Amino acid sequence: MPETFVIATAGHVDHGKSTLVGALTGMEPDRWAEEKKRGLTIDLGFAWTTLPSGRELAFVDVPGHEKFLANMLAGLGPAPIACFVIAADKGWQAQSSDHRDAINALGITHGLVVITRADLAPDSVEITKAQVRAQLRGTPLEAAPIVTVSATTGQGLPELLSVLDEVTATAEPPAASGRVRLWVDRAFTIRGAGTVVTGTLTAGTLTTGDTVELRGATIDRTVGVRGLQSRNSTTNEVAPQARVAVNLRDVPADDLHRGDALLTSGAWPIVDAIDVRRTMGEALDSGIHELMAHIGTAAVPARLRAFDAEHARLTLDRPLPLQVSDRIVLRAPGSRNVFAGLLVLDVDPPELSRRGDGARRARELAERPVKGDILAEVARRGAVERTVVTRFGLQVPDDEGLPGDVEDVGGWLVHSPRLTAWVEATKSLVSRELAASPMAAGVPVKAVAEALRRGSDSDRRPGGKTTSDATSAAHAGPTLPLPKGTDAATRRLLNQVISRAGLEAVDGMVRPPGHTAGLGAAEAGIAEIERRLAADPFAAPEADDLRELGLGARELAVAEKAGRILRLGDGIIVSPRTPAQAMRILAGLAQPFTTSQARQALGTTRRIVIPLLEHLDGRGWTRRLDTTHREVVR
Repeated sequence: MPETFVIATAGHVDHGKSTLVGALTGMEPDRWAEEKKRGLTIDLGFAWTTLPSGRELAFVDVPGHEKFLANMLAGLGPAPIACFVIAADKGWQAQSSDHRDAINALGITHGLVVITRADLAPDSVEITKAQVRAQLRGTPLEAAPIVTVSATTGQGLPELLSVLDEVTATAEPPAASGRVRLWVDRAFTIRGAGTVVTGTLTAGTLTTGDTVELRGATIDRTVGVRGLQSRNSTTNEVAPQARVAVNLRDVPADDLHRGDALLTSGAWPIVDAIDVRRTMGEALDSGIHELMAHIGTAAVPARLRAFDAEHARLTLDRPLPLQVSDRIVLRAPGSRNVFAGLLVLDVDPPELSRRGDGARRARELAERPVKGDILAEVARRGAVERTVVTRFGLQVPDDEGLPGDVEDVGGWLVHSPRLTAWVEATKSLVSRELAASPMAAGVPVKAVAEALRRGSDSDRRPGGKTTSDATSAAHAGPTLPLPKGTDAATRRLLNQVISRAGLEAVDGMVRPPGHTAGLGAAEAGIAEIERRLAADPFAAPEADDLRELGLGARELAVAEKAGRILRLGDGIIVSPRTPAQAMRILAGLAQPFTTSQARQALGTTRRIVIPLLEHLDGRGWTRRLDTTHREVVR
């Protein structure tokens, strides 16, 4: 199967982008009658061709007019490669700078420059090249190849195709096995097929029959993939990079909009607050707060809270599927220029409610690498599920590659100092509780979990998250609460903490191995009962006797669990040896025997003999024949 790549055009209006795409592909990218009438691209256009190498190339043709900057960003946003177009007869112009800034802000590092309309101004080609080199200095396209062409005469087109082959050959290969995030750029209805959305697939693979999440401004649901097309051909599977049309089941096209996204189910954090770093443009503390955020094909109003000139908290009007290292373009509402480019550093940032939190957060973010910081993410939380960190977009190494203070504990990435604190806190809790309640079989697992999860009130925020930054979290001691994940995941983490504390969880109780409940002050009373029963095993104490000895239900339960007594029905207390002693006597009676005969043989009362005989029946040692007779089971 040939490799496929997607490339978006960029450049000032009327510099020949659409004409160039048409010359390369033999297709007309402008879709609207108004575009063809005015000779002006208004919205996104699409075309494709096959390069000399056999690689397939899909073009997203964007509008160049300043009025349609939002449409241009929707086309350029998901594209991994840019084709920057400058007309030889016009040279570098205002919108050229805007499109350069957009490419810079989006972090597109692969591309080329095409000087078009060379036949109209052959003497200006070298001047235009010099302009281009000067204007692209310091940007990702600084060293991009420059090709001179005339789309109308065909001059330079073979060379351009060759350069396109070279650029795509050096592009980073897409992750076909990765998670899907397809930003929707169009949604429409086809008679007999239903709703279709189109977009640029840059990672992951879509297959007919898949179930995917559909997230957008007015929709949040799972949908089935009914069919797929790429390059106007029906297919059962589409791998990146490719333009794809997705036929969806049972969802009206009117419910879908540009900026919605098709996602691998459960694989993306859907967030409305992120922490970011400026990559270009205006300082973030310049005083502008209300902006428009562009990512993929989405354009969402956002509010900026600056921590310093380089770092800020961006709060979006609606949640989006975002990950660490995503690029965002900020534009002031009504402006036709790029305000700033942003790099996403944290998609699950802490709340900031204390004095100085913003400054502390700025210092912590300043130290974060572009691809995220595993240690910082784990240290702030104490522990986080490995799958959650992966959803954030961080590359989690295997155990040998984890930072020194991070370890994998039952599928959790745990900050080692925090794990030590939880272990010591668990030891202390269990020791303290058992010292206070020597008759307890242990401390309930639930109580241990709740104690660890509470942490310190001063260190918590709503939802149980800490307001500490990574540095303070690393030195905050055992106050950071145990995190809460899925029930199964939380149990795995808690079991590891209990195990590392040298304890065990048995029957829902946490205790030291081999722990037996002590009787404390009840020891004397139980010893007295044992003495009496040794003298007469069928003379069970009365309730008043038990009260005088200070033996209540709890003390008796502990003593029974320790094997010191046996409780029968109706509050009868006997020795654990009493049933066997009774059997030796009952086996000597003529079979069958009556209750009265058993009472007389044992020398006891009806209050005691009836629950004793029922206990023997229950153990299968005797068998009841009718209302008055039993026999010993031989």
